[in-house]
Amino acid sequence: MQTTATSAESPAAHAPTSPTGGPPDRSRTAIGHRALWMIVILALVAGAYAWYDQRQGVDALRGDVAQRLASGDAAAAQSRSRESDLANALRDAQARLALLDARLSEFQSQQAALEALYRDLAPSRDELALSEVEQILVLANQQLTFGGNVQAALAGLQVADGKLARLDRPQLGPLRRALARDMERLKAVPYVDIAGISIRLDQLIDAIDALPLAKDERVAAPRPPAVPASDPAWLRFLEGMWNDLRNVIRIEVSDRPPAPLVTPEQSFFLRENLRLRLLSARLALLTRNERSFEADLRAASGWLEQYFDPQNRQVQAALATLSQLRSIVMPGEIPDLGTSLEAVRTLKAAADRVPAPGR
Repeated sequence: MQTTATSAESPAAHAPTSPTGGPPDRSRTAIGHRALWMIVILALVAGAYAWYDQRQGVDALRGDVAQRLASGDAAAAQSRSRESDLANALRDAQARLALLDARLSEFQSQQAALEALYRDLAPSRDELALSEVEQILVLANQQLTFGGNVQAALAGLQVADGKLARLDRPQLGPLRRALARDMERLKAVPYVDIAGISIRLDQLIDAIDALPLAKDERVAAPRPPAVPASDPAWLRFLEGMWNDLRNVIRIEVSDRPPAPLVTPEQSFFLRENLRLRLLSARLALLTRNERSFEADLRAASGWLEQYFDPQNRQVQAALATLSQLRSIVMPGEIPDLGTSLEAVRTLKAAADRVPAPGR
């Protein structure tokens, strides 16, 4: 306590003195006190302003923070809402995916069942090709057997060989070799224009009714001499009557043998028999019966020469046509396609014994 009082009195003891050596000036002290109070007031004002300014900044910061917090809450709420929607959509998608998986499994099982059924029912490509080749060979063999159409049969064999060549299977080699042998045999058969010969025979058959018979041949009567116009009328009348009487009986001299007399009924049957002979020749042509074909043509030529007018152009043309047809050399024995048919049927039987893969 004593030390504190001593310290309080030391400023007064050391206070400045006036120049005259008296006590300090009170006015100067009052000014100092005022300045001190002014400084204190300014400091308080500055502190208050600083506090106010800081308070405003804090309020603004709080408002900004509150606004941002509100925006964040709204965004969070919106995010939660979207998350909920996404969760619902995800659940729907998962449900649909599960449904699609179930349908896919069902479809795969149905597809497997259909493929198994198709493998059981549908033949393979090789089996189809062999069936087609067999049908082609059967048709070609029928062309040879019933029609003797070598060219059609050869074309059928070439088509069958082309189908087998596109397959390119080693096991088809024996069948292709059999087809090659049959094609060489067919190429060696002489070509006969069956269609052209049949057309010429049909033309002869159609022309039979127009051919004149030998009994109908007549020598043209000589022209009567002209009656002069200067003769009297009674003389011209007598000469015309004489010419008519001369034409009643005519004597014809011919170096040919007499034509056989054929009644109208016999002429009808003659033409029909000639037509039947030509039809028989056409049938023999289709069946490659050379002996019957030549015999029918020879008989038809003999009837034309005997009963029809040989001086007529139509009869001469018919005889020339028959002579040309008789000179045609008919092919001998026509080969069949039994070797190729046996080869394709053997391959089909072997394919039926081997089960298809997956059965």
